[in-house]
Amino acid sequence: MTSPPAGPSPAGGQQDGGAPRPRARRDKGNADQRTTGRRELARHARFAEVSPEVGVLDERAMRRALADDPATFELLAAMTTATDERLRAAALRLAAAVVLDRARATRPTVRGISRLRPVRGAVDGDLDIDASMEGVAAARAEARPPGRDDLTTLLWARAPTAFAVVVDRSGSMSGTRLGSAALVAAACALRAPREHAVLTFAGTVDVIRPLVSELTPATVAERLLRLRGHGVTRLAAGLRGAVDQLANAQAGRRVVILLSDCRSTNEDGAADIARLIPELIILAPADDSDQAAHLARQSGARWAPITHPLDAASALDYLLQTSA
Repeated sequence: MTSPPAGPSPAGGQQDGGAPRPRARRDKGNADQRTTGRRELARHARFAEVSPEVGVLDERAMRRALADDPATFELLAAMTTATDERLRAAALRLAAAVVLDRARATRPTVRGISRLRPVRGAVDGDLDIDASMEGVAAARAEARPPGRDDLTTLLWARAPTAFAVVVDRSGSMSGTRLGSAALVAAACALRAPREHAVLTFAGTVDVIRPLVSELTPATVAERLLRLRGHGVTRLAAGLRGAVDQLANAQAGRRVVILLSDCRSTNEDGAADIARLIPELIILAPADDSDQAAHLARQSGARWAPITHPLDAASALDYLLQTSA
């Protein structure tokens, strides 16, 4: 049995549907962590079905509810802030599992940039005469006709992709918005297992996963789901952090994925930095996307509004495919 999360809380800490602001509590290393009581969670129509008693989350019931209505993920997201510690822990585990399942269900690969690659002994491709001369000379010295292994051909190959996922954790971020971030991070982990970084930013930038790391996608997803929106939005700093992470990437294609409403607290030069990023994708909440659209126009980035967190991976794949 597992427990579901509480609904998202928009900027200012008010929950959707007019629910009261969750009580503030101190948590390890995070004085801004807030929790949501059972009474608030019970305002969702399916809460009693998925959490029949204190400390219990019925995982099967929650998965059935999600299959019936994906919007139930808002309840699961809200439950990740539950005051009830057992319910909160169960909700975090289940939410991380759900985003990983959805990430796997979308396209497993993305296209890279095609480049010609020399290959010795290939059965197709265009013959590279200069590169094959050494093999032909060796065959003649041995008084035999050149074989396939003596020849070098040029083949088109897709270069791998490196990702830097940049997540806005400022005051405007809610449970469902963080759910979108967790899903995108999981999707990138499945598509670029060797090189993908995950960063969060508000007043400061934190690296949840450096470009090369042993952290599992489940751990990264859970860490993102534990975040609580708080503080100012220093967008330029977040983008700089992503550029720094990708600086040493081995992949030929490097993509920065920004999940934010792009409402910088100050004029911090975010557009100037965004213009320097060769490939920037912005995923913004559908109900607050004007600034994201404006930044995309200024910088040449591609962007999409996210209506529901479980659609985030599909939106990402669409934007990646349209650019490759």
